[in-house]
Amino acid sequence: MASFRPRLILFDIDGTLLLGGPRLRRWFGQSLQTVYGLAGDIDGHSFSGKTDPQIVTELMLGAGLSEDEVFGLLPDLKAVYLGRMREELTAEDMTLLPEVVSVLSRLEEEPDVTLGLLTGNWEAGARSKLACFDLNRFFPFGAFGDDREDRTDLPPVALERASEQGAYPFSAEETLIVGDSPRDVTCARAHGIKVAAVATGYTPMERLRATGADWVLGGLDEAAEIHPMFES
Repeated sequence: MASFRPRLILFDIDGTLLLGGPRLRRWFGQSLQTVYGLAGDIDGHSFSGKTDPQIVTELMLGAGLSEDEVFGLLPDLKAVYLGRMREELTAEDMTLLPEVVSVLSRLEEEPDVTLGLLTGNWEAGARSKLACFDLNRFFPFGAFGDDREDRTDLPPVALERASEQGAYPFSAEETLIVGDSPRDVTCARAHGIKVAAVATGYTPMERLRATGADWVLGGLDEAAEIHPMFES
């Protein structure tokens, strides 16, 4: 595929910019136990590409709770989990992926390129993770798990917020989503947005290729395949 110069680039976080360690999953399970009295199949559940409220819903419905019980206590769960992250999360709990800072720094210097987030994390959790590596400075806005439970519904939110930030109505054709899971590809495709899938998360490169992503990269260090402006 010929190189593509996007004007708006939306980054996923987990598996794309950084990897969360086992402590984060343990906190999530402990928060579920505190609020709902059970954690469901927390150890066997895949979080990849899902929003935080979707994960809670799947785990608690799977454990036999009713929708009323799940959604009624969801704000409490959110408060407990995010409070724990805000107070205790450190860089030692995560891994910053290779070339992330250099690529983001290069893109930030491009005068006609805007960076944002598109992540299933609740915003406060996303910001806590990024703060550990001083990455919030690259992302003045984003679309988060607070906005929609279904990740596929997040791109229009991000486009609207990007336009509000830059007073420019970004189109889907000018946008690129960068993520590490098939769900990142699905949400981009649903809105006619190009997508680069990076094999730095929990999905093998072969499976990412099968999704039909526009680019499948081993990591952000290969992103110059999209456009030379990604070179670090």
